[in-house]
This record gives sequence, C-alpha cells and structure tokens, in this order.
Amino acid sequence: MFKVDRLRFGTAGIPISTPKRSTIDGIIHVRNLGLDAMELEFVRGVNLKPELAKKIKYVAKKHDVLLTAHAPYYINLNATEKAKIEASKRRIIQSAERLHEAGGWSVVFHAGYYLKQDPAKVYEKIKGEIKDIVKNLQDRGIEVWIRPELTGKPTQFGDLMELVKLSEEIEMVLPTIDFAHAHARNKGKCNSVEEWREMLSLMEDRLGRDALDNMHIHISGINYTAKGERNHLNLGESDMNWEDLLRVLKEFRVKGVVISESPNIEGDAILMKKKYEEIPI
Repeated sequence: MFKVDRLRFGTAGIPISTPKRSTIDGIIHVRNLGLDAMELEFVRGVNLKPELAKKIKYVAKKHDVLLTAHAPYYINLNATEKAKIEASKRRIIQSAERLHEAGGWSVVFHAGYYLKQDPAKVYEKIKGEIKDIVKNLQDRGIEVWIRPELTGKPTQFGDLMELVKLSEEIEMVLPTIDFAHAHARNKGKCNSVEEWREMLSLMEDRLGRDALDNMHIHISGINYTAKGERNHLNLGESDMNWEDLLRVLKEFRVKGVVISESPNIEGDAILMKKKYEEIPI
C-alpha cells in the first residue's frame, strides 16, 4: 500500500457543482475546487468498467487526487443465508478490484448487523469472512486498505473496539472512522476534544503510528435519536463540534483522507480544508 503524504480532503462522490457528471470530470472538478481526494460511490453497485478505471487512474494521478471507494450498501457478512454472505463478499472484492485498477487507496464498507445475536459470535463470523476477502485479494496482488466502517446504529456491527480488534488480527485491514456515526451511535457523545483524543490514542496504542498515518475518515453533520443515526446534515446545521475535531486531528498529526458526507459535499469539504489549514501546528 502506498503512503499518503498529508491529510487530504475530498467529497463522497462527484461534487454537486461538477458541470458534466462523470467520474473523470468529477476528479478534475475536485482539483479545481482546491480539494485533493474523492470517494468513488459504488453504493448502488460496482458499475465501473476496467477500461474506464485505467483512464480514471491516469486523470487522478495527473491532478494529484487521492481516490477511495465506498462499497455497495447491500452488504451483511453476518447474514443468515450463505448466498447473501457470498454476494456481500463479492461486492467488497469487486469494489477493491476496481479501486485498485483506478489507482485508489482504500475501500470502505458497512460490515453487517448483529441480528440480535451475541456480539462476540458475530465478531468471529465477520472476522472469518473478511479474512477470506483479504486472502482472495492478496492472492491476486490487489493491495488496497480494506476498511470496515464505524457505524451509526447500535444494531449494526462496527463499534471502535471491534474495528481495532479486526485491524490487529487481519492484514490489510484498518477502520474507517466516521466521526458523525460515532456521535450518533453513542447518543450524542463522542463530540468533545477529550473523547476524540481517547479514540485516536487507543488506535495508536493498539495499532501503532501507521494507523494514524493512514486514516480513512468520514465527517458530516448528523441527525440522530436514541436508536442512533437518522440522516446526515450539513455541518452548520448540526451539533457536530467539527472545528475542535480538526484541531485534534492536527494535534495527532493524522495523515490520510477526510471525506465529507454532508448533503452539500463539496461545500463542507472546502470548509473543513480551509479551517484545517488555518489551525496552527
């Protein structure tokens, strides 16, 4: 896996203001906006052809835009039906293949649901399936980070401790830390300097400095209830203490990528990048 030189900022998908809505035009527009990353959204399916992926690689490299990808939403590595698990694994593998062909770096996915089962048993099940995915990719020389995401509802697999443990136990795996999801999952907590320092310190202690040098981060505003995430909001319309969060990321010298998942994807990505650059070292 290649190293990322700094903390980059980008959009979850093609920026809304892109004049012609294609992935290649989106990458060029990201650079024109002063951003330096973009997440390919495979959320409805992996519909990127290998030939186009190769063109995307050239354009992204030329414009110095780091590419990540979000695998399809229809994934549950703890499904009761074997066919659903195999289909979920195929979707993650296909996402990693296309991202690799496009010269990308990191693929994120929601790993699954507890389905009212013992979380420890669900962890072992999901761990086994992710190990299979990584082995499949490694056997074919496909090297991108495989990133189970910190999820926004307590019914979904993926709290910080589970993701850190997976990262300890499986090669090529690190978490995607969605700070908005952490805030919603924990009913309004995880919104302070002390809590964020605790999260990043835990990652550094358990996974080493490499984990903070290769972070895949999602940030947005978020609407939530006692049951967790409801929907994403623009930063300015939310209670997310995002400016302090950026200060903590700078304090910990985090490198990698921050993807804006606000409804106004590029507006908040630009806002965060500008604010981050203003923070004294």
